[in-house]
Amino acid sequence: MKYVFSVVLAVHGLIHLIGFAKAFSLANVPSIHVDVSRPAGVVWLVTAIMFVIAAILVVTSSSSWWIFGSLAVIPSQVLIIQTWSDSKYGTIVNCVILIPLVISMLSVAPWSFARRFESDVATSLQQSVKNVSLANKPLTENDIHHLPDIVQQYLHFTGSVGRSRIWNYRVSMKGRLRSEPSSDWMEMQVQQHSFVRPNARHFLVHASMYGVPADAYHCFVASSATFTVKVANLFTTVSASGPEMNQSETVTLLNDMFLLAPATLIDSNISWESIDSLTVQATFSHAGNVVHAVVTFDSDGKLRNFISDDRYRTVDGITYERLRWSTPVQEWRTFNGRTVAARASAYWTLPSGDFSYAEFDVLDATYNVQASDQQSAAE
Repeated sequence: MKYVFSVVLAVHGLIHLIGFAKAFSLANVPSIHVDVSRPAGVVWLVTAIMFVIAAILVVTSSSSWWIFGSLAVIPSQVLIIQTWSDSKYGTIVNCVILIPLVISMLSVAPWSFARRFESDVATSLQQSVKNVSLANKPLTENDIHHLPDIVQQYLHFTGSVGRSRIWNYRVSMKGRLRSEPSSDWMEMQVQQHSFVRPNARHFLVHASMYGVPADAYHCFVASSATFTVKVANLFTTVSASGPEMNQSETVTLLNDMFLLAPATLIDSNISWESIDSLTVQATFSHAGNVVHAVVTFDSDGKLRNFISDDRYRTVDGITYERLRWSTPVQEWRTFNGRTVAARASAYWTLPSGDFSYAEFDVLDATYNVQASDQQSAAE
């Protein structure tokens, strides 16, 4: 869909070069019967350029495309009005462009999830600033000696030992998701920022279906977790909270510790049981919730799967079903010296069988982010 829309933007923009050619007598332009002044011709040219830049930004999935789109649509319509008899049909195209343009503008409105995400992250940074000293305290062999042997091997594989402990981490991902086995996949972009003591998890998803955006925001601070979905940043379709969400997000918090921030597995709130040489059960206590996960590794110390029976599935925020949840890992990559599960899937085990509902591909991971770094990321 974005490629079709980018073509519409680009072609519509290039058509504006006709006005530029008419103004500067660069070609015979019989389609425009009125005279076009040279200043107006420059406006036709600039408008064309703005449309083309907007098209390029759409292809690259840049959220700032609407800025150039706005700088193009407004003068375009003014020019069309000035040459109405010759170019009135361009108004239809501008109206088509205007719909996604307004939706994109709403995505950065003060009430948008994007603004709330950055505000919540800033608050969590302030609340956890006392942990900045951890950035200068490396994780040592002595810190991990109480862990099962395979978990110690995993921490060495991920490059956690000898590097600073983690007090927060920010991850950018792309991927796709769906709500039901029969549903179409939706492409998504994800921004996540998580914190350690006090624990907090801010997880922002931007997805779209047939060009209509659907954003979701998971927020877990202290003992309270919420999950909200909005269409076009205007209409709330899911609003979930309560004990089931709190327990589910506690499982997700533990999952993130394993897959994205292994250095945090030294947390005293995790107890361990070795099932065999390559399998452990981790029990995590947080804010009144106690959850369990069975985690398997291979002989090289790579984590292969994380399985928990303590998470709830909801598609409407009203009804919940406790199901087995798993996140098998397909690929590993290293970011800033730390190796993380860069490509993984999320499954529910339904009565009909395993259902893959999300696929994640990590694009970047930054650890121990300072307030100034967070501000730069927001900009």
